[in-house]
Amino acid sequence: MNNDAIPKPTNEQRHVRPTVSDVLEDGTIVELIYRPEHRTTLFAKSLAGRWTLARLVDVPGGHQLAPFSPDNNLITNEVVLLPSEPRSYESEQQLLTEIIDFIHRYADLSSAFEQVAGHYVLLSWVYDAFNDLPYLRLRGDFGTGKTRSLLTIGSLCYKPFFASGASTVSPIFHTLDAFRGTLIFDEADFRFSDERSEIVKILNNGNVRGMPVLRTIMNRQREFNPRAFHVFGPKIVATRGRYEDRALESRFITEETGTRRLRDDIPINLPPTFKDEARELRNKLLLYRFRRRHEIKLDPSLVDPTLEPRINQIMLPLLSVVNDRRLQDTLRGAAKIAQDSIIAERGLLMEAQVLEVLMEQMLSSTRSVVPVAEVTSGMIRRYGAEYERPLTNRWIGSILRKKLNLLTYKFHGVYVVPMAEREKTEMLCQRYGVSVTIDAASKEGHGDVGTSGAF
Repeated sequence: MNNDAIPKPTNEQRHVRPTVSDVLEDGTIVELIYRPEHRTTLFAKSLAGRWTLARLVDVPGGHQLAPFSPDNNLITNEVVLLPSEPRSYESEQQLLTEIIDFIHRYADLSSAFEQVAGHYVLLSWVYDAFNDLPYLRLRGDFGTGKTRSLLTIGSLCYKPFFASGASTVSPIFHTLDAFRGTLIFDEADFRFSDERSEIVKILNNGNVRGMPVLRTIMNRQREFNPRAFHVFGPKIVATRGRYEDRALESRFITEETGTRRLRDDIPINLPPTFKDEARELRNKLLLYRFRRRHEIKLDPSLVDPTLEPRINQIMLPLLSVVNDRRLQDTLRGAAKIAQDSIIAERGLLMEAQVLEVLMEQMLSSTRSVVPVAEVTSGMIRRYGAEYERPLTNRWIGSILRKKLNLLTYKFHGVYVVPMAEREKTEMLCQRYGVSVTIDAASKEGHGDVGTSGAF
């Protein structure tokens, strides 16, 4: 229930801890709000369906939570956006419609991605109810609307923090750790390897709870004191290309920009009302968080057995906030396309070629082992001309052990792969999109490579 009466702080001496948000043991949800017209910060707190405003929040254990200062540079410069107070809405479906209409009004996205983005906004406001999260990405050349889409979607997300490739890494770590909100990152294709490495750490660790990034910190006494920075949370990024890390690529739900002419009704410049409209929706989304944070749960029944575990893992939270079955099917279809793309890329790697030759040897042999030398010979016959360096037993053995994690050992003086590894090899073939049939394996030097097949 709305209550504008703000209790005054008590005189009792307590340890005061500056805070942005918290979920207390009794279920109380505490959120920082900012009122720009008064340049003040307060807490909105909710318990058992009732919300109030407060200057301080008492916490069992003898300390108090205090809101971040309204003079905080991130808040006053609108680097981090906050609601100004909880605001009522007609229904969850009506709120979703308002979010998607806002996105459609200011950004040019495909209709399917508009739906995805709208639900991702909802997910961002309850993301801490989950242990794994997907990321959104806009990928395309400059001038294709990536930045506008980031601003539009990001301005509705939970405590959005706006950064760009021109930002240094340190404040990104500190801001994510302090605000625990949504990272909105523009131009995330870095020119320098050290920047790429640090940001990739945030992206690789930031979609799973309990995987902080450790960074070296010196205290005032110059003592070595490593600190864990919490980077878990929703993230929306814009890039021109792909990341080399295929595992990172699998975390994104991607919209390709610049594939069609921009709509004529998209304003060239954002109107003065944009910020007010976005704040009004954030206010409604704050009440959505108060109402739904303790109700939202992962729905294991939405697991798709045709998708790889990693893709199911990151898609389930988004599917769990989607009530529309058709949109769930659309999301699964997009995930299947992304999975097929990953498999196709794997199929171009040397590991896929080694798997193809090894599987043919296993299917056509009655022995208990397959010599590594025979895999090397098969590779030379079929793919030797593609490589500038000679294919050797040591190189192929290294691929088998280190890249594919298959067991090899010495048998009668030569290294072999045991037939006991056949089941693992079959699973790897599926993962890499390699199909080998018995008929193909019986024809020396003529394997059949595809995206599916029978063993």
